[in-house]
Amino acid sequence: MALAFDEYGRPFIILKEQDQKTRLRGIDAQKANISAGKAVARILRTSLGPKGMDKILQSPDGDVTITNDGATILEQMDVDNQIAKLMVELSRSQDYEIGDGTTGVVVMAGALLEQAERLLERGIHPIRIAEGYEMASRIAVEHLEHISQKFDFGASNIEPLVQTCMTTLSSKIVNRRKRHLAEISVKAVLSVADLERKDVNLDMIKVEGKVGGKLEDTELIYGITVDKDMSHPQMPKQIEDAKIAILTCPFEPPKPKTKHKVDIDTVEKFQTLRLQEQKYFDDMVQKCKDVGATLVICQWGFDDEANHLLMHRNLPAVRWVGGVELELIAIATGGRIVPRFQELTPEKLGRAGLVREKSFGTTKDKMLYIEHCANSRAVTIFIRGGNKMMIEETKRSIHDALCVARNLIRNNSIVYGGGSAEISCSIAVEAAADKYPGVEQYAIRAFADALDSVPMALAENSGLQPIETLSAVKSQQIKDNNPHYGIDCNDVGTNDMREQDVFETLIGKQQQILLATQVVKMILKIDDVISPSDY
Repeated sequence: MALAFDEYGRPFIILKEQDQKTRLRGIDAQKANISAGKAVARILRTSLGPKGMDKILQSPDGDVTITNDGATILEQMDVDNQIAKLMVELSRSQDYEIGDGTTGVVVMAGALLEQAERLLERGIHPIRIAEGYEMASRIAVEHLEHISQKFDFGASNIEPLVQTCMTTLSSKIVNRRKRHLAEISVKAVLSVADLERKDVNLDMIKVEGKVGGKLEDTELIYGITVDKDMSHPQMPKQIEDAKIAILTCPFEPPKPKTKHKVDIDTVEKFQTLRLQEQKYFDDMVQKCKDVGATLVICQWGFDDEANHLLMHRNLPAVRWVGGVELELIAIATGGRIVPRFQELTPEKLGRAGLVREKSFGTTKDKMLYIEHCANSRAVTIFIRGGNKMMIEETKRSIHDALCVARNLIRNNSIVYGGGSAEISCSIAVEAAADKYPGVEQYAIRAFADALDSVPMALAENSGLQPIETLSAVKSQQIKDNNPHYGIDCNDVGTNDMREQDVFETLIGKQQQILLATQVVKMILKIDDVISPSDY
């Protein structure tokens, strides 16, 4: 083996024994797989909890992302190892299913792998470990159900939802404004929620951001924002009781489908052509006026002549609006997207109480606010921040808070945070291990030890003595038979998470344990790593 340097001075290793290398099989393969999984979990471990650190990620293009969201960190990491890719998938599936707990699920999986490695060294077969883990996960999930509490809330009593969202935002970079952002997230979810069917369509919530202003300026708009302005500077900047024509056809004469050539050799012919073109524009604008439209939103652009004509006919217009925004505007205003001018009718117009153009900062950057819509179920969370990275991280944080609020509407059961649920499950799993006489008993006890790794990571990241703190909290839970004692990360002075108002959703916590167990079982059953060069 030799060390060499490339043209940038970065070291790389030359393996002279490359031809003698053999592929990994059996216990060696399992240990190598566990090592890869643990390496990924170790990276995320320091990001867990309210005092967790952030990671700075640099893409090959030089773009910089600062985040402590587990799914985002793993998504942007350049991972080559197949087992590490499984951990990335694990975090992604937690994000897709629950939206929160993406760091915790990977830390949990890493702890299970660490415990499995010790059991392998004691000569226990991987299949028996996997079966023991499966039994233990069932015990833990049932125990979570047992210690969970129902949270009653309604349109008038949103405090329980706000408190749970605040717990989610505590570990984010935006935690100094967590109350403000949690209230915005809850109000946004309740605006689009169907409480009878317990269903929330998050696609109806648009999250937009603009650099400038303070995080405190973040607001909830009961309507849609479009990052466009009026097509002509002299058009009115505010329209009340707007009737909106939503078009996907451009304000321009139709183009012939065949190859053509027009010879204009006299002034009269040019005049005729110009008048004909003007008539096209006139007819288009007139059609919009006839159906009663007071604002035109168009997916395509239109030339200066059409723009000038629209301004003179007192018909404000917005051009180059994207397809996704167009659909949201149609949903919010109750309008229909019209592909041809001939199909435009008064019934297809969208309605909004107020459409206004708003400018920001010294650059006078403009945006269009469409508010008090006929169907107010579509809302926008408009984020302000000092730089692009701050806005992107706030978007990710709000996404987590929205998902938590949605999960509570689907299932209003909660467990207490701060590692209290994990400690309680660990005690329950440890107690249940005695009932299993087989080798699985060792795996069940190992699962209980792995559950302790989450509160231990919380204590470590908060600058506390991890083993001392965990032992004290665990003995307190056993002594008082109270599953609400957790790690006092914020140094409030009490370990009772109920007093600290630190909640997590039951389905989110159960999903963490189930997903982590599934992935670890899969990794334990891999005993041969075959690369394409082995064929």
